Amino acid sequence: MGRGNVGPESMGQSMRPDSDHPGAPAQPWPLAAGLEAGMRLALAEAEAAAAAGEVPVGAVLSLDGQVLARAHNRVERDQRPSAHAELLAVEQACQRLGQKWLPPGARLFVTLEPCPMCAGLLSQARLSQLIYGAYDPKSGGVDHGPRVFDHPQSHFRPQVISGVLEKECAALLTDFFAARRP
Repeated sequence: MGRGNVGPESMGQSMRPDSDHPGAPAQPWPLAAGLEAGMRLALAEAEAAAAAGEVPVGAVLSLDGQVLARAHNRVERDQRPSAHAELLAVEQACQRLGQKWLPPGARLFVTLEPCPMCAGLLSQARLSQLIYGAYDPKSGGVDHGPRVFDHPQSHFRPQVISGVLEKECAALLTDFFAARRP
């Protein structure tokens, strides 16, 4: 694991908001202890993205053992270059909470190292902890490329845990692109 290496923590019982109806009451969503459980939920979102023909990146935002938001890339569906899983999950969580920033303790599980745009958003949203799976040497903005959180202009720096279920996250992306590129 990368910077901010920490061991698994219990996340307790979580709640799943109805993704299509953000104002709907949350429904129970059992979440086992540890970082891998959160990443498995993000992987399920990434698989949904792949099934929809989107680049398979999924994100799950939690707070105090409650899943506040789940999202996957929707760039093609929405015809919007900023419709990345991380951005959609943060927007959904902030809307659900009725505030512009994420509260202390907010954790984001994402299957791929966030790009510079998403890393900047996570800093601006005041995310407490970022947990990601696959590294992205080509387009990443956290441990590769511009390393957004390392800049003095990054006023809020989340704790970063990288490499959680890395092989599974990377395989999903590799398989997706292999099926589309001769």
